[in-house]
Amino acid sequence: MYLSKEKKEEIFAEHGASKADTGSAEGQIALFSFRINHLSEHLKQNRKDFNTERSLVKLVGKRRSLLDYLKAKDIERYRAIVKKLGLRK
Repeated sequence: MYLSKEKKEEIFAEHGASKADTGSAEGQIALFSFRINHLSEHLKQNRKDFNTERSLVKLVGKRRSLLDYLKAKDIERYRAIVKKLGLRK
């Protein structure tokens, strides 16, 4: 599997408060971004994999809603996570 337990802990440790802080918006956004990047690479090689394409669209929507939530709650945290992950130009 492409996403091991250790990789998840690493993502949450880097973007959340700790590796056990799996519920923070920043940690979830970072995890979704990692998965979106992985699925995008898969779809470049498998253009007709429509199930993966649907999963990708759902993940992008989930990340978008979390980003909207974070933007409404705390604009500084939103700007920090966007800059850290390189989501906007």
